[in-house]
Amino acid sequence: MNQPPSRHARLPVALVGLALLVALVAARSAAGYSSLSPEATHALGFHQHPGAALPFAAGFRDGTGHAVQLGNYFHGEPVVLVLEYLRCRTLCGLVLEDVASALARVPLAAGRDYQVVAISIDPRDGPADAQAARARYLAGAAPATSAGWHFLTGSPEAIRAVADAVGFSYRYDPAIDQYAHPAGITIATPGGRIARYILGLGYRPLDLRLALSEAATDRISSPVTDLLLLCYCYDPGTGRYSFAIRNVTRALCVATLLGLLALGLRLSRARRT
Repeated sequence: MNQPPSRHARLPVALVGLALLVALVAARSAAGYSSLSPEATHALGFHQHPGAALPFAAGFRDGTGHAVQLGNYFHGEPVVLVLEYLRCRTLCGLVLEDVASALARVPLAAGRDYQVVAISIDPRDGPADAQAARARYLAGAAPATSAGWHFLTGSPEAIRAVADAVGFSYRYDPAIDQYAHPAGITIATPGGRIARYILGLGYRPLDLRLALSEAATDRISSPVTDLLLLCYCYDPGTGRYSFAIRNVTRALCVATLLGLLALGLRLSRARRT
């Protein structure tokens, strides 16, 4: 005859429910109102320009405060171009983390054969923010790897010139002090032409290796299927921006672990009875 679960057996299940409740509470507590209309957010995305030339003369500042031009980072190697902003509280950090993680697992012919240029779309970011970003995303990276990463900040005009060439749409929302923009990266040829777009998150090392290899030979790929994943916690259907991805992901991970613990305890008790 089946016995009802004991109070102790029900405890892990209750903990799972508590973790999920925490996730929902985090979602509601982080919600707030946006000043951008649903139409404005629908227009955001990558308007892909394969083969377009990047503005080499666009001027920026690097992490040391020195004046540089975008063209300074094109010297015989393909370039991974990331447009984001360094104090972003949503997907930007995930984009850069995914790029760093994937590139660390890309098999190279000999040493590092690419450059990474991350340009902040927020003109309020400066060299100190660039230095902080380098320390955050390249912690533990080998010197040969980190030498190929460059974090740049600049004027609205310089940022817009690069964004327009890439077809990267973004809008500032003063109500929540965030930039709405798509998540994704661009691969450029050594000569500064756009070779490929990789949209969204979760970049596979094989995809990056292929993109870099093709760009190195000046091969231009066709536009990819559009994927509008906004780096912006906004729900056009409700006019609210949703919970932070990191917090909910962590809460769901806790819930999963607690669920596995509950399953293990039940199986252990079943074997003893």
